[in-house]
This record gives sequence, C-alpha cells and structure tokens, in this order.
Amino acid sequence: MARLHNYYAGPAALPLEALEAAREELLDFQGSGVSVMETSHRSKEYDEVHNETISLVKELMGLGDNYKVLLLQGGASLQFAMVPMNLLGPDASADYLLTGSWSQKAIKEAKIIGTARIAANTEQDGVFTSIPKQGQLDLDPKAAYCHITSNNTIFGTQWRSFPDTGAVPLVGDMSSDILSRKFDPTPFGIIYAGAQKNLGPAGLAVVIVRKDILEKCNKGLPTLLSYNTHADKNSLFNTPPSFTIYMVNKVLNWVKGRGGIEAMEKENTQKAELIYGTIDGSNGFYKNTIALEDRSQMNVVFRLTTEELEKKFVADGLAAGFLGIKGHRSVGGIRVSIYNANTLDSVKDVVAFMKEFMAKNG
Repeated sequence: MARLHNYYAGPAALPLEALEAAREELLDFQGSGVSVMETSHRSKEYDEVHNETISLVKELMGLGDNYKVLLLQGGASLQFAMVPMNLLGPDASADYLLTGSWSQKAIKEAKIIGTARIAANTEQDGVFTSIPKQGQLDLDPKAAYCHITSNNTIFGTQWRSFPDTGAVPLVGDMSSDILSRKFDPTPFGIIYAGAQKNLGPAGLAVVIVRKDILEKCNKGLPTLLSYNTHADKNSLFNTPPSFTIYMVNKVLNWVKGRGGIEAMEKENTQKAELIYGTIDGSNGFYKNTIALEDRSQMNVVFRLTTEELEKKFVADGLAAGFLGIKGHRSVGGIRVSIYNANTLDSVKDVVAFMKEFMAKNG
C-alpha cells in the first residue's frame, strides 16, 4: 500500500522511521515477550523509555536542571485551565496575547479561574493576520505570567521572535511548532505542547515548568491538577499514556538522529520558502494575506479565487496523493501543514502539484 503525503494539521504525520521502528517491536518490546502497550508503567523496560523521553526533551531544547519536564494527559486544552489554576492567586492577574483561536480558548479558561486581561489582540473582522509588535503590547509588570500561542495553526501566523516581558515569566503554548526551531527558553516559566503535531500521536501534553514556578504554584488544588504532584512523582503519579510516550521517544530519537533542532529549523525554512515562493509568484492565483514577517513556517494557509476552485484543489490534491490540505472549517481555504515529519522532498511534490494545478486552471 502506498502511503499518502499527510498534511493534516493534527493529528499529523509521524516520521516514517519512527513508525517502522515501532512496528518492528510492536509485539515484542525489548525481548520482554509482550508489546509496550501491555507493559506495566512500573516495569524496568518502560521506566527506561519514560526517563529517556524526558532527557531527550531537555537535551534537544537545551533546558537546564532548573526545568522539570512533565508528561501529562489531557492535551494542550487541559493546560488552558491548569496554568491559571496553578499560577493565579486571588490577588493576581495574568496577561494574554490574543493572536488566534487557541489563545482565545486559553483566555476563556483563565477567566473562569481568575483575573486575566487581554494585553494585545490582533483580531480584525474575525480573522488574525499578524502578530503584535513589542510597542503594541499593554503589559502589566505585576502580572503573574504572560501567555502566548507561539504558532497559530488555523490562521497561519507565528511569533518569529518572542515578546520581552521583563521580569514577568512567559507561558507558551507551543503545540504546533515545538522542536521546529531554536530559541532561548530562559524567559519561559512554562512551555506546553500537545504531542499530536511535532512530537508524536495524540494523547499527551509535554509540559516544561521552571522550578522557581513550581515553588509558587497554588496549594490545595485537586491532586491531578497540581503541577507539583507530577513533578514530585516524575509524571508517574498515575498511569501515564505509555504508548504515546513510547512513540514520542521514537520521534525525539529521530529528531536527534537528523541533527537536532538546528537541522529541523534549516529544513523547515527551506520548506516554507518553497511554498510561499510559489504563492507569491502565482500572480494572484494563490493568495496569502498574512503579514510577511509573521507567516507561519508550520501551517501555510492560502486562498484561491473561488470556493469552487478550492474544492477542486482539495479533490485533485487527494487524487494526487496529498491528504489533509483543506483549511480549517472555521475559515475555509487551503492549509498545508509542514511539520518536522513532512520532508523537503514531499514539500517539493506539493509545490509541483500547485504549479501544475495553476497551469491547468489559471
């Protein structure tokens, strides 16, 4: 069976090498006679996978010993609530920078729990086409934290450089661009990411918490909603999503084997330049309205001249082997998600299809 080019925004493509490695030991994990899905999370075999996964996250992201890596269930959406539950006291407030649908969802949850204010909002006529500049931020120097969504999967924008919040710790939802580029983690008190885009299959959130933030977390929370519960027990307080963690381990080893985040960033830049170059050179056949400096290198969104032509683009694309290129249902259009696992060769095939489609329908 021929595999399709998978451009779904999430759950997204996994590296073929990671899938093949899992297939080889699916029925017999490390000579144990059972699958990793059947192995106790207290077993020696699983413990090695669990701890290596945490170590690989720290190694690849350049995290020091002042950070704890937590492997939690509930996806990034649960973190929308866990962050304010742990960090917002009765006399505290947090800043939120609204740049898309997911940051809107995050502040909605925060307002249920405590005081959260919008310190920037780039929405215009229901859409987000830019990232706020430093001078546009209305930051509170006494905020408990400042929350950002580093990449916006629906609207196709991305923070190319992160805001300066002074002494206020950044909290970053990096679900769709974690491990895709190098950055300095120092300003971040918390980084969280749903696994289903650049890390592995759905069912896990990787949550990175600075130790000084752990010391400030609220007490008296429900046990499983406290970061300190999971930090104290190495994310083994309850049964973790062990197979998802196992697959994340395979993906992290793949990233390391490819040369780490530096290599990922170089290739991701090449991929983005190829697609955006095709859009910009199409004389208006393909249209991207995102500010040039804020274009996402993970989710390329664009429109064609009519919705009928967009439907034909999606149908012809699928027939040519390109899966998941329809835009999000809330905005329509086309979206090509070029995460780490979407190779440069595959993106070259996408570009060839785009040019052929334009030649036939332009």
